[in-house]
Amino acid sequence: MRPHILLIICLPLLLLNSCFFTDRSEEDNPGTTTIDSFEVAQISIVTENSAPVTSRETYVNCSVSVTSATQQWNYAGTGGIRGRGNSTWLWYPKKPYRVKLNEAAGILGLKPDKDWVLLADYRDPTHLMNTFAFTVGRGLGLSCTNHVRYVEVTLNGDYIGLYVLTEQVEQGSNRVAISPTEGLLLSLDADDGPDLSPNATDNFWSSVYQMPVCVKSPKITSTAQLSAIRSSFAQLESAIRNANYDAVEKLLDIQSFIDYMLIQELVYNVEVAAPRSIFLYRDIDGRWKMGPLWDFDAGFDFDWSTMYTGHNYFTSYKELVLGTNPVNHTQGYVVPSFFTDLFRSKRFVSEYKARWLAIKDQIMGEYWATTQKYADNISEAMARDAARWPIGKNYTTETVKMKQWLTNRVSYLSTVIANYPAGTN
Repeated sequence: MRPHILLIICLPLLLLNSCFFTDRSEEDNPGTTTIDSFEVAQISIVTENSAPVTSRETYVNCSVSVTSATQQWNYAGTGGIRGRGNSTWLWYPKKPYRVKLNEAAGILGLKPDKDWVLLADYRDPTHLMNTFAFTVGRGLGLSCTNHVRYVEVTLNGDYIGLYVLTEQVEQGSNRVAISPTEGLLLSLDADDGPDLSPNATDNFWSSVYQMPVCVKSPKITSTAQLSAIRSSFAQLESAIRNANYDAVEKLLDIQSFIDYMLIQELVYNVEVAAPRSIFLYRDIDGRWKMGPLWDFDAGFDFDWSTMYTGHNYFTSYKELVLGTNPVNHTQGYVVPSFFTDLFRSKRFVSEYKARWLAIKDQIMGEYWATTQKYADNISEAMARDAARWPIGKNYTTETVKMKQWLTNRVSYLSTVIANYPAGTN
């Protein structure tokens, strides 16, 4: 029976805690994930009257069915589906989607919610870039790091390929578990910010670093509320600008900041420069934390000269986001200094270097090893996806390139980070 007719899901039960990944259970540890965790999943979606999905704003009513080798994961329900994404929706033929169920459900062993995302990964010739970043994030204990569920999707009887099903980044008890009225979830994102979305009422230019900010939670109901959020964020910006470690530590979970930036540099995620898809959050009377991690198919030395049609990565492992001297952006991308001013602090630089030394051997030995298991188990589905969406790239060859690129990059970054200037404050 062809996979686009009967959809079989064999995916792990990964136990989730507050902020959906704040505390890692044994099964969340990449080194202890069971073999069933890596098997490919499949989903069938049928829209009302077989209506096409053409909008990123308007949901189309649909039914969703999940068939699993683990009987308790079988699911049938109703909801809506719409498009999602920016460049991925506008540029590429294989579309990403967002599904909103009418009733919250624990899809594929994940904790119940209504909102789920189907990432198309059309640009990524390995289908592993987000998976690898999420695996590292969970391994480092970054809260709110998404889980991966590989699924083959049929939409109105049409097999549309291999996707990653994952959690929607949003406030919620099983998402980013902050107060819905007094917690803050922000996105630093050029697309959602005031430059490219000038008519929105939930965004602003940040006071100190002039970054585009969109408020994802709470819902903005007044200009006074938005102004207060801008002022609150400006306190963090000002502390970072002064590179006063003690002052920053009162406002920011510095460990989360270090881990977050190490991952961005590791995969050479140049979208930090825009910025795009950079999230941070804070609960009532709490410190800011970086995350959730999101959107890594612009990393791994993506060739932007072919961004509309290309799937070209892994040319050089020596490109840098933060540079050899982050404070001065030497030989790096010109990222907002929000991400680099803390490197003026001697204590911060010392902790950053120590953290890299503590984790660098785990990157290939543990986190890539986990990613490779996914790669091995999705190979047949990748062949079907390639037949549906031919991109002129061989999945196996690109995965080998990715592994070698990361191996070289870990070694290269070890030298770069060891030679960061010690700081002046």
